[in-house]
Amino acid sequence: MKPNGVAPVQNSEPLLKVEGVSIFYESIQAIWDVTLSAKEHAVTAIVGSNGAGKTAIMKTIAGVLSHPRGRILFRDRVIDHMPPHRRVEAGIALVPEGRKVFPYLSVQENLEIGAYNAKARKSLHQTLSEIYRLFPALESRRKQMAISLSGGEQQMLAIGRGLMALPDLLMLDEPSLGLAPIIVKLVFATIEKIRAGGVTILLVEQNVRKTLQHAEMAYVLETGRIAMTGRGSDLLEDPHVMKAYLGL
Repeated sequence: MKPNGVAPVQNSEPLLKVEGVSIFYESIQAIWDVTLSAKEHAVTAIVGSNGAGKTAIMKTIAGVLSHPRGRILFRDRVIDHMPPHRRVEAGIALVPEGRKVFPYLSVQENLEIGAYNAKARKSLHQTLSEIYRLFPALESRRKQMAISLSGGEQQMLAIGRGLMALPDLLMLDEPSLGLAPIIVKLVFATIEKIRAGGVTILLVEQNVRKTLQHAEMAYVLETGRIAMTGRGSDLLEDPHVMKAYLGL
């Protein structure tokens, strides 16, 4: 979501490039030489089973995890040296798995925390109004503590908090996890609205069918390695994907 709903001019180069990245949890290697990219204003997905390493990639892009090999570029600028808060200032926001809202702060306080960088603070009130237009249920509950919200409302709050930073790249880690089917449908409709508003989406999801229906490009991650790459619509019809992830 961009101010005034204006999408920036699209660059021919990918907004994000991950090149030959390997990731370790202490002495245990989780990711082997992963290369992927996210095209500007598109939904790019990473799908795979539990433990494949999807969240590790997202955390590494966000700067929460370090990587001893490979490099990450954002708008063709190497960001490996940047701490997490500098990556947010550069235009990268992560909505983590499990929502991670502040339970005993109000809805509005949770959202305002998302606008802590200098650029976002200047547009705080305007962006807050746009978030409430995107999620009307949050506006009616803006004074309630986050712990009082339903799971679906908390997910909307987590996404809204990420958007408050005015990101160019919004990374969503399992946004439909644990939600009822009707709310899952709403989450994916919201993702499309955000993309249409000019934000690039990098999506990690276990709901493979819906994810591939929405993704322009997708990467299948298996045991820490990229096993397949292709358009979401093409991977939906791939025999391996159908058998391993769609139960067909």
